[in-house]
Amino acid sequence: MTNTDLLLHVEAYVGLRQALGYTVRSDEKLLKDFVTFLASRHIHGPIRAQWAIDWACLPAPRRGPSGQATRLQVVRGFLSHVRATWPDTEVPGPGNLAPIHRPTPYLYTPREIAALFHAAATLGPRNSLRPYTYGTVIGLLASTGLRIGEALRLQVTDVRLDATPPHLHIVAGKFRKSRLVPLHPTTVEKLSAYAQERKRLHYDALSDAFFVSEAGKPLSYDACRDTFATLLVRAGIQPPVRGGRPGLHGLRHTFTVERMVEWQRVGLPLKELLPTLSVYLGHVQPAHTYWYLTATPELLTPAADAFQQYARQGGHHG
Repeated sequence: MTNTDLLLHVEAYVGLRQALGYTVRSDEKLLKDFVTFLASRHIHGPIRAQWAIDWACLPAPRRGPSGQATRLQVVRGFLSHVRATWPDTEVPGPGNLAPIHRPTPYLYTPREIAALFHAAATLGPRNSLRPYTYGTVIGLLASTGLRIGEALRLQVTDVRLDATPPHLHIVAGKFRKSRLVPLHPTTVEKLSAYAQERKRLHYDALSDAFFVSEAGKPLSYDACRDTFATLLVRAGIQPPVRGGRPGLHGLRHTFTVERMVEWQRVGLPLKELLPTLSVYLGHVQPAHTYWYLTATPELLTPAADAFQQYARQGGHHG
């Protein structure tokens, strides 16, 4: 098989995935890099699995085990496609690289979240929107499970509080997937109060971003991260001896786990509800939601068992 043949297969594979609705820009770049790797080593004939592993594990600045695993996952899919035409093509099997262990999430207690709200209310400067901004951001993450980046990218037109039902329009979130996020009435009330305060203080004339900094620009992640670190100190929240460190993403973890615990407590059908939760959170694979269960097994053993059965069935239910 020549390099030209491989590039044609890359175009066909990428075109197929694009037609199926996948985002393929990074995949195309990676696969062309794989073809270049083979050409640079004057490799011809049937592709061997070891070559794909060698390419995936090429050293590069700021690329760790997670990046290597992603590269191998991309090339495995491509080689499975190539093997349909060239049966001698080898596809690396699962388990060739060490599994990636995600850190244990930090789960906030209701008392800690209340302390964060109180700390946010003490932020300066006086008579500014800043304390309302951070209090609302924290409440939004805790009540919806949004990613912090999704919250910070919200425009005024994305916050649809007068719609039926009220919801947020998350535009091209992680994995470039847009979605609608319905809002609880209490969340609607808090967002409405923030919007009114934003207008009363004339911040609406500074930016179309829903969350505005004191400089009149969209609130940045760096500013939000640094201020949240200050709020953790003021709220007296310290990292545990073992387990995850408290941070903004912990609010998303807390929301997700609380939903599952509540469903388990009242006896709702987890197998039927978990796919909906995956969509609500913007996950593209059931395993991404399942990770929350495995992170708190002492609380969620029944839920984990139900979801593991669902995931093994390929994410189908009914």
